[in-house]
Amino acid sequence: MFASPKRPLPDMVKTSDELALMRVSGKLLASVFEMLDEQDLAGMSTLQVNDLVDRFITVELAARPASKGQYGFKFVLNSSINHVVCHGVPDADEIVRDGDIINLDITLEKNGFIADSSKTYLIGDVSSAAKRLVRVAQEAMWKGIGQVRPGAHIGAIGFAIERHAKKNGYSIVREFCGHGIGREMHEEPQVMNFGRPGMGVRLREGMVFTIEPMINQGTRKVSTQDDGWTVVTNDRKLSAQFEHTVAVTGNGVEVLTLRRDEMPMLARVA
Repeated sequence: MFASPKRPLPDMVKTSDELALMRVSGKLLASVFEMLDEQDLAGMSTLQVNDLVDRFITVELAARPASKGQYGFKFVLNSSINHVVCHGVPDADEIVRDGDIINLDITLEKNGFIADSSKTYLIGDVSSAAKRLVRVAQEAMWKGIGQVRPGAHIGAIGFAIERHAKKNGYSIVREFCGHGIGREMHEEPQVMNFGRPGMGVRLREGMVFTIEPMINQGTRKVSTQDDGWTVVTNDRKLSAQFEHTVAVTGNGVEVLTLRRDEMPMLARVA
């Protein structure tokens, strides 16, 4: 979600007790997206969406929005519309409109452990080109998730993601990546969205990290706006992102932030 500063980091492998707590955080975060699925976002400002999520996490779930105050960020989510790749800042003057695509990236902490997930929403009557980009971005995330198992190398995740994006005529943003997660929002390892099988960290049971490809309709080149947060495509073409927090199990992967409507997708990679 954000670039991680260099600092001492905890061990990458979680204990069974820690994993149990992370499952709680993940399930609660999944429920935030399920709440948003029922909303008509068209006509709302991105700040209104932020405040809706803030209330739901703090009041309904009795949890903490982990992004609020992290690295000086003032909001509970990133709202990235159309050509905004990531880290979009909620604003009272930014209105979600029919035909937009918008990525909502949200973190949640409960009992000391953090979950991180994002979803790109189709707003109203979206063009077929935008729908295709969003579909391929989601598929690319699941291609990466399908590579997670003990003994695999982390490069296989990025290889699967980039291969699927390029096969469909899209590019992968390289400046941002997935990351380990637990008591801290950003832990080791880094999970790149490109790579090679057999390269990088070898996965071990109990590791927890995010997989979060950002896929562009045009060039992969991006720039950060003057606010220091908002990242946009240089060619102003569309970008889409999906993200889940996953754990390496004894024989595969567990998606800690899985939503109920995604069970068929999980079954295809299991």
